Amino acid sequence: MAMEGGKSPYSAAASEVQQNQSSPRKSTPPPDNVEKETHLRFLLSNAEAGSVIGKGGSTINDIQSQSGARIQLSRNFECFPGTSDRIIMVSGAVDNILNAVNLILSKLLDEFYAEDGGEGDPESKTRLVVPNSSCGGIIGKGGAIIRLVTVAGALGEQMRAIELILLKLVEDQYYHQYANAPFPYAAFGGVNYGPNGVVGKYQNNRSSPIKEDRSSSVTIGIADEHIGIVVGRGGRNIMEMSQLSGARIKISERGDFMSGTSDRKVTITGSQRAIRLAESMISQKVASVTER
Repeated sequence: MAMEGGKSPYSAAASEVQQNQSSPRKSTPPPDNVEKETHLRFLLSNAEAGSVIGKGGSTINDIQSQSGARIQLSRNFECFPGTSDRIIMVSGAVDNILNAVNLILSKLLDEFYAEDGGEGDPESKTRLVVPNSSCGGIIGKGGAIIRLVTVAGALGEQMRAIELILLKLVEDQYYHQYANAPFPYAAFGGVNYGPNGVVGKYQNNRSSPIKEDRSSSVTIGIADEHIGIVVGRGGRNIMEMSQLSGARIKISERGDFMSGTSDRKVTITGSQRAIRLAESMISQKVASVTER
């Protein structure tokens, strides 16, 4: 499916959505939010991933060229937990991401879901990967904590829903940090397809191949009264931060404090990059309480 240059077909719809939809957040995002760099992840079966990649990476390179977005895939043996599906991450400005997703879903609908002689538009499901902490903007107050958001319907219906979701995610001031986090299903980054189908191993948004960082540990102190927000109900917060950062996070037992303080020990183990990201996430959790 070829896309003409110029303004994205989703720009007008995005403007209308922002005018007509009431956000659960206190402030309305500035119009230039759609120009900011962001990302979207969703699941693909191995067969679908192969179709999107194409021979020697030709198809995925065409989609990147036509849309202006960057596309990454997890390796074929690295699947989202509890599934046999790989994760695709599309990065760039909102319009570019939507153009790329439209091209990808159009191709998959044609190859896997279209029925000869069938009436009406073919329908399918797309499962988006959304951090738990960002889901509130999508489902509103009182919604369940979720990680996979399923969008079903014909292509046009799916694209409208995906646009709404992506615009809500862009409003989340913390969502952008997950683009630089190691994929939650893999120890390291995905597969990047460059010019002429050249494949390199990248740690997500880094622009050049890198070697895996050696594991190390860092222990920080967190006030005892803030440990609850770090752990979260049923351990959800600490589990999410561990998955998204790629680091292991361990909290000392009650009464086991940093020397000379009443701060609990929080030990973070992983690559230097994973440790830095985990520290940042923990600091943001604590700040969200202290700023109230």
